[in-house]
Amino acid sequence: MTRNAPTDVDLRYGLEPVLEPGSGAGSSELERFVELTCPYCGEAYGVAVDLSAGTQTYIEDCQVCCQPISNTIIVDEDGEFASLQTERLDR
Repeated sequence: MTRNAPTDVDLRYGLEPVLEPGSGAGSSELERFVELTCPYCGEAYGVAVDLSAGTQTYIEDCQVCCQPISNTIIVDEDGEFASLQTERLDR
């Protein structure tokens, strides 16, 4: 029995290929998975950050306690991820 590569199945059925973290996903550095710590509950979890728009600030709810977090993604001059800063909105 011959195993097909996942991309062979995608091509056969006209699907967009699925990129799994760690298997070349993000190699163009348009998206990266980073860990953040919620400033409300202190839980750490992974999030995908979009680097294509450069440095940006957006609001997203914590995946654990559902409190709104202001996330600031810092992208350097070369378009590389520099840091992710989180801040509570109730201050």
